[in-house]
Amino acid sequence: MKQNHALTPIQSSLLSSAGNPRIRHGFFTRQGGVSEGIYDGLNVGIGSSDRADHVMENRERVADWFGLPLVNLATVHQIHSPDVVVVDSTYDGDRPRADALVTASPGVILGVLSADCGPILFCDPDNGVVGAAHAGWKGALGGVVENTIEAMVSLGAARSSIVACLGPSIAAGSYEVGPEFIERFVSVDSSYGAFFSASAKAGHAYFDLQALTVQRLEKAGVQACSLGLDTYPDEERFFSYRRTTHRGEPDYGRQISAIAIMEE
Repeated sequence: MKQNHALTPIQSSLLSSAGNPRIRHGFFTRQGGVSEGIYDGLNVGIGSSDRADHVMENRERVADWFGLPLVNLATVHQIHSPDVVVVDSTYDGDRPRADALVTASPGVILGVLSADCGPILFCDPDNGVVGAAHAGWKGALGGVVENTIEAMVSLGAARSSIVACLGPSIAAGSYEVGPEFIERFVSVDSSYGAFFSASAKAGHAYFDLQALTVQRLEKAGVQACSLGLDTYPDEERFFSYRRTTHRGEPDYGRQISAIAIMEE
């Protein structure tokens, strides 16, 4: 297995201090990969139009950072849903249509891809259960946070022992939305109006998806934090779907956030 020391994923102090040295995690940036052009760096998006061999090499580097083979890196075909899959040691590389994964099996890396949506990593250090979720606005509103926690509990996690961290994602100052978007949220819960602040454009507002996601985590009964990193302005470290759209570029890369229970 190749050793690559160029990857320097961001780590959460909350997850790192949870007390189980066998649980390892990283919010990977776009740095340290082999992709070129608009995908420059560590693009792990199988669904992108990047060269397949570059994407596979990048994914292998992520797995290698955990000291595990690529076949142990479990990801899903993300569809902005509240759906969660349970992964165990029989994982065979399949990518079911879902937006979160959980496991109690050592040696399996759970990864979620993002390019503005919120990657969330979960762990119960006491009971040895981990999870990863992709929470864009549809997933956050639809319940992917709560469903991931429930799936972890089904594997033996204790809700009161779970900690979770929201990784790099689009922040309020970069996320201007229109009136239909605002109405969609406040029609579900009028208190969600607090996550919108007026912009200079009539009827529009800035949406704080990060704050909403952390609130949903906390209301679900787990200790939560956010790295507070905005993907949109930080082109050196992060891919951003919204930035790509504003520039009229044809495609975009995806970064990965991943967590695993290491084998003894």
